[in-house]
Amino acid sequence: MKSGKVWESFYYCGRDEDGKRVEIPLGQDLGAAKKRWAELECSILPANQDVMSPVFDRYIKEIIPTKAPRTQRDNFFCLKFLRLVFDKAPIDKITPQHIAQYRDQRGKKAPVRANREIALFSHIWNIAREWGLTDKENPVRGVRKNKEKPREFYADDEVWTAVYSMACQELKDAMDLAYLTGQRPADVLKMRLTDIKDGALEVRQNKTGKRLRILLQSEDGTPTRLGELVDRVRNQKRKVSTLFLVTTPAGICLNHGTLRLRFDKARENAIKTNEGNPELVARIKEFQFRDIRPKAASETDLAHASKLLGHTRSQITETVYRRVGEVVRPTR
Repeated sequence: MKSGKVWESFYYCGRDEDGKRVEIPLGQDLGAAKKRWAELECSILPANQDVMSPVFDRYIKEIIPTKAPRTQRDNFFCLKFLRLVFDKAPIDKITPQHIAQYRDQRGKKAPVRANREIALFSHIWNIAREWGLTDKENPVRGVRKNKEKPREFYADDEVWTAVYSMACQELKDAMDLAYLTGQRPADVLKMRLTDIKDGALEVRQNKTGKRLRILLQSEDGTPTRLGELVDRVRNQKRKVSTLFLVTTPAGICLNHGTLRLRFDKARENAIKTNEGNPELVARIKEFQFRDIRPKAASETDLAHASKLLGHTRSQITETVYRRVGEVVRPTR
């Protein structure tokens, strides 16, 4: 092309009723083009097109780029192991038994990861059905997953205070934002002052695309704790002004890596400070930034927590994120 880019597509050179040469477009995917060619030639499809390899290739090219960056990384990691087993497997020969065998073998080392890989394989298969590459029922259907035990660690106030007291200002801001909004770390780090509209902090979650408006004022007009936090951030003196809520004093926004470094350092200092209390030290060691979202879900009522976290079903909030038992009255 004039731009220097290479554009590639495939065509079938055929003849119309009058014997005139015509080109029939077969698309840009080589595997799909060969399949269509075989249909036009009334020939047998090349054997290597009946295996999973071209399906994986097309999924990587067309589907994965549409996903969130974190999901893309997870998909590529899962595909690395799936392709070792299924790359050369004939599509129409894969059965639920093969999926179960993969679950058992992979599950010996990484049972949870095996579940994620099987879930991805299921989605790839459904997409392959849409593409017309197979009409066979999804072999993952009905196959049991490995048992998963949800993380149970709860960052109580003692653990929170121990780490928070050792945190730098930008980490304190990130921890407070994560707790008061109940959002994932990636969603916290991308929050900006421009997201504040009509008395609320607008959030669009990376993972689900869910939109939320978290209020900065109570019904009586007084600021919520989140509103107070936003005012605190606005009034911080920075060398360079920025729209991000979580930044260093120099005005540099944090990313996943720099947030992790700051949190690890604060946790290490908290461990040193509390060496005389081994029970507390053990709990501090378990504390991770991702535990702040479950802490937020555990310290308010279930209905509110489910809405705050952006869940469509409260069962997800209760099963995965609630880390404390329900408060009940005694018999008498």
